[in-house]
Amino acid sequence: MSEIPLGRATQYPTAYNPELLFSIPRSENRGRMGITGTQLPFRGYDLWRAYEISWLNGNGKPIVATGEFIVPASSPNIVESKSLKLYLNSLNQTRYESLEQARATISEDLSQAAGSKVVVQLAPIAHSEGFVICTPEGVCLDALDVMIDRYTPNPDLLRVTAGKIVEETLYTDLFRSNCPVTAQPDWGTAVIQYKGSAIDHQSLLRYLVSFREHEGFHEDCTEQVFCDLQRHCDPESLSVMIHFLRRGGLEINPVRSLDPIQVDFPANRFIRQ
Repeated sequence: MSEIPLGRATQYPTAYNPELLFSIPRSENRGRMGITGTQLPFRGYDLWRAYEISWLNGNGKPIVATGEFIVPASSPNIVESKSLKLYLNSLNQTRYESLEQARATISEDLSQAAGSKVVVQLAPIAHSEGFVICTPEGVCLDALDVMIDRYTPNPDLLRVTAGKIVEETLYTDLFRSNCPVTAQPDWGTAVIQYKGSAIDHQSLLRYLVSFREHEGFHEDCTEQVFCDLQRHCDPESLSVMIHFLRRGGLEINPVRSLDPIQVDFPANRFIRQ
């Protein structure tokens, strides 16, 4: 990880360069959670949104667009965020005859870096009416009056009521973790959908807030929450989504689930995004 571009002074590129993309194997963090091999305990994807995409058309006129990238959770690698920002900036002075040509280039390059097919959708700003800004459905935990004194992940905080089976969606806007390279805070909205023994709401909020001083990539934090809930609460069904706020024109929304899931384009954005 010594070559990772995040947190280092960097000269911004002036020419298209897919070699700027920096891959990080998922296996290291998954190994710490007891996940080995290719058989994963979840399905899912990482939805990236990019708000700083631009290139030149055939006449040299700038085109600007927003992008959504779907990286499957089964891919062997994640793409480091600053390297993706640098890569997207390398497109700024590159000419493409069509939006489709730009989209295909980005998809091919991200797929190569992730080690798996990455679906890319680009939308010109003039066609952004499909984006919907909303709040999560379900019960917000943030008004609970709880005592909290743990700020590193502690699944032992979780409590369930045996024999009381419920199906509910719970969420909090209080989630925070920290970048493992720069220690900058990463803010997010965590959404938990499950069916099974009732999870005590106060204990779940304490647990989610316990990530406040934890250092981990967005994808890794989401998988840790999923695995801790699965192991300690044993739900029949479970989905964990953490919608992180953007930094550097990029936001990451990892989704992990026991059940088959599908993403629609464009996906809804929460109010803080």
